[in-house]
Amino acid sequence: MPKKAYLGRVSDVDLRLLRVFRSVVACGGVSAAELELNIGRSTISRHLTDLEVRLGVKLCTRGPAGFALTSEGKRVLSASSRLLSALNTFQSEVDDVHQRLAGHLSIALFDKSITNPEARLPQAIMLFDETAPMVTIEIYAEPVNVIENGVMTGRFEVGIIPIHGQSSSINCYPIYSEQMYLYCGEGHKLFDRADRKIPRRAIQQCKYAGIGFHSPNMMVSHQLNLKRSADAYDEEALAALILSGRFIGFLPDHYAKSLVERGELRRLRPDVYHYQSDHAAIVRRSPKPSRLISEFVDCLRRAHS
Repeated sequence: MPKKAYLGRVSDVDLRLLRVFRSVVACGGVSAAELELNIGRSTISRHLTDLEVRLGVKLCTRGPAGFALTSEGKRVLSASSRLLSALNTFQSEVDDVHQRLAGHLSIALFDKSITNPEARLPQAIMLFDETAPMVTIEIYAEPVNVIENGVMTGRFEVGIIPIHGQSSSINCYPIYSEQMYLYCGEGHKLFDRADRKIPRRAIQQCKYAGIGFHSPNMMVSHQLNLKRSADAYDEEALAALILSGRFIGFLPDHYAKSLVERGELRRLRPDVYHYQSDHAAIVRRSPKPSRLISEFVDCLRRAHS
């Protein structure tokens, strides 16, 4: 592989090769990308090789041993995400000139949102599709920190996350709330004890599992002096820790409901250990959101009104 990149002007062919590269990474390999791209493995491999030659770097290893990005591949992936996002923004602005709502809309949300009856994302999507049927929607479920960073860098046009602070780079539009309670799993030493017999010091002595990045969950656990012994990066992983019977932790009531009904979880001292988590739609302030993005945020706010 040559050391010096040969890439000069970015052509339509280069953009097509970058999109193939991104799809392969998203799918986890050449074989898995066949259905996504609707082209054969040999063609995909040839496209990757063409891109490597065009850029002058080795992007990934691929073969019987599996698929993995090189350090250069990771940098090209990050740069290509910014480039393609900028192109989408440009296309949206051109469509604005022609008063059209067309192009792509990339949305990221924190996990377990759909089981919350207060979260009316499906209704917002319905409203948006009625207004902008030509728009292609992409939805991702990601941790809060990934969503925030993705919105600020342009990877995502809209994020939906729990509010935990205010950034000068982001506009925030509150849309719904969820109630969080402290739970333990079947087999935990507090599971069969009545709430009136559980002093706060007994809860503070338990091993606590919490979300491992800055969030309302992290702030509340510090305020309540809970002893963090395990970190999780989404609520599914957090539930697994609590269900082990070894940890306590906060979960949304709508998500825990079925597990409580099956006798696998129970609330602990709901009179003390609860908080409200407010969720908001976020978009970056600069560049100014396109009409397409503003329309989707408006649909979100209408759906939740």
